[in-house]
Order: sequence, then C-alpha cells, then structure tokens
Amino acid sequence: MFEGKSIAVVVPCYNEAEQIGGVLETMPEYVDCIIVVDDASPDDTASVTRRHIDSEGSEPRTVLIVLPKNQGVGAAISAGYKEAVERKMDVTAVMAGDGQMDPKQLRLLIAPVAAGQADYAKANRLYYRQAWASTPRTRYLGNAFLSMLTKIASGYWHIADSQTGFTAISLRALETIELDKLYPRYGYPNDMLVRLNVYNFHVMDVPIRPVYGVGEQSKMRLWKVIPTMSCMIFRRFCWRLWRKYVIYDFHPLVLFYAAAMFLAAAGAGLFVRMIYWRIAHGMFPPMSTLSWIFCTISSMQLGLFAMWFDMEMNKDLK
Repeated sequence: MFEGKSIAVVVPCYNEAEQIGGVLETMPEYVDCIIVVDDASPDDTASVTRRHIDSEGSEPRTVLIVLPKNQGVGAAISAGYKEAVERKMDVTAVMAGDGQMDPKQLRLLIAPVAAGQADYAKANRLYYRQAWASTPRTRYLGNAFLSMLTKIASGYWHIADSQTGFTAISLRALETIELDKLYPRYGYPNDMLVRLNVYNFHVMDVPIRPVYGVGEQSKMRLWKVIPTMSCMIFRRFCWRLWRKYVIYDFHPLVLFYAAAMFLAAAGAGLFVRMIYWRIAHGMFPPMSTLSWIFCTISSMQLGLFAMWFDMEMNKDLK
C-alpha cells in the first residue's frame, strides 16, 4: 500500500531473462502486485520469473502472464492493465523489464495519482540538462520529434517525452479507456494520451532522470518506427477531433483544422504543378504561384488558430 492506495506494477517483457530478476528483486515493498507480462519471449524470461515467484513463498505478490504469441509492448501492457483492473488496484504503474527504470523513482510517479492530483502521470526524461549527454542521440532526437507530433495529436500541450513507458494511471482511467483498442506496439503511449484527452483526464509530467547503460538493449529502430508512428499519430489526431469536438461536444476549431489541412493539400498540389511548369516551360505559372502562396499562408494561419483554440480547451487538464 502507498498512502492508503493499492499499487500494481505492470512489467512488459520480451527477451529480458538477464534483466528481469534484478527488476523484480528491487521492486519497492509498497507495491502490492507485480504483473509480469511475457510477450512470447523465446528466451528464459518466463522461467526466471517463475523461479522468483517460487522464492516469494505461499503468498507471492508477483503474477506471470505469458502471451501465446508476440503482440508488441502495447498489447503486453494492455494485458497487464486488464489484470490490474480485475484486482481493483487503485494505481497501476508500468516499468519495463530491462532495468532501465529506477524503482527508487517509482514513488514520484504514483504519488500524484494516489493523491488524486492526476489521473495519469508519466516520466519526463528530457527535463534534465544531462538528458542530452546521457541519452543516445538518435533516441533523443526521435523522441523529441514524436513528442512534438504527440502534443498536437493528443491536446496535452504541456507534456514532453511522449515515448516514455514509465507511467502511473488511476483505476478510474483504466476502467474508462478501451484497453482492447490501444495501439499494440511502440505507439502505445501516444495512443494512450490521445484517448485520455478525449475523456478529459488530467495528465502530469514528472521529471525523472534517464537511466542507460544497465545492460538494456533497445529493440526500436527509428528508421522504421518513425514513419509508421507518424501515420498512426495523424490518424489518432483525426479520431480525437471527431470524437471530442464533433461527437461529444461541437467546437469550431475542428473546422479550422479541416480547412488548414485542405489548403495544405491544395498548396502541395499547386507546388508540384509549379515545379512541372518550371522544368517543362522554364517559368512558374503566375496564377498557380499566387494560388500556392495564398494556400500556404492561409493554411498556416488557420492551423495556428486551431492550435490556439485547442490549447485553451485543454489548459485545465494539466
């Protein structure tokens, strides 16, 4: 228990036989239930976890869930969330099975959720100056780019480090979110933020020092993940606008966003036509050029107005 609240920790794992033992052994005593979800690892992750469960005695606090096939980290976390909901755990945190999340900092995340100050608390590893020096460059830049897109897509303009998996969430939020529909792979935290915003849950960023060099091996390949996730984030952005500002409660900002996207597409088409004329005829067609300038400027203005409206609508969700 932590401040009178039951605490669960979901530990998604894939090929973490070398790290999972240390994660389980260093889990704080106030954690009531540790839910290890093995995402069909071909190594001994499940065996190591079972030995740990046996060592806990007749009333182990660790639960092992083995997925029948590899489904992705998001699906593994969702499976752990469902177990926590069934057990009616007040606060459920997520810690990776690779030892990259410091258990001593867990209380920083669960405290605001346990106190009712936030429905969802997430780590922000980019807060510290040392983050640039301690974080691998490609991971830092990829994270910053996706965080920028997620601000726009989710409506939580105050958050950063959208890709962190070190989080804590309330039982009420878990019972509201459709867990079966969460994105199953690396885009899970971005999708979670979008869904939380649709239901107006409060989200808090918690500064957490990044931990690297503990034997973890990143399975994410940015050149493959970023294009896929960018498309997913755009789809979730459109879904949020439809659900929150059309279905649940109409707001004109959705018209500003729609007009901005239409003019941006028209401007892209005109730009291609201008380039074709420049190559084929050695000149830019005057009308197409003026139309492109109009579409580009108007699209930017409408997009900025829409973002401003969105910020105002969500400023109370900090």
